[in-house]
Amino acid sequence: MTVRSQVQPTTWRGMSDAFNSDCPAREVLDHITSRWGMLILTALTDGSLRFSELHTKIGGISEKMLSQTLRTLGRDGLIARTVEPTTPPRVSYELTELGQGLTESLHQFLGWIREHTIEVVAAQSRHDSQLD
Repeated sequence: MTVRSQVQPTTWRGMSDAFNSDCPAREVLDHITSRWGMLILTALTDGSLRFSELHTKIGGISEKMLSQTLRTLGRDGLIARTVEPTTPPRVSYELTELGQGLTESLHQFLGWIREHTIEVVAAQSRHDSQLD
């Protein structure tokens, strides 16, 4: 049984200290800041995408990992899965209102990474050369 199922929703607000190892915020942090979670969330910023479109857009992700991460983000209330009653069914994914609010921050974070990757790689190179 998880902590979440043992605690009434009205008391969850007091449980958002991610520095506390027992805090449910740790699980949320893991889901959002995972490489695939962050890329899926930002990929959906411009609108809904089908599974195959997400798979194509996010280079290097396996179908299994994409499926697993989509389920996790859906459970967290960050994305919505829509199934259209066609043959075969057409399934698409989009950000929920909660997910949209989050991706604003993620774009800033990814922007910082874009701006500073060269500096970080140079620092890594300097560090590694000192170890030789």
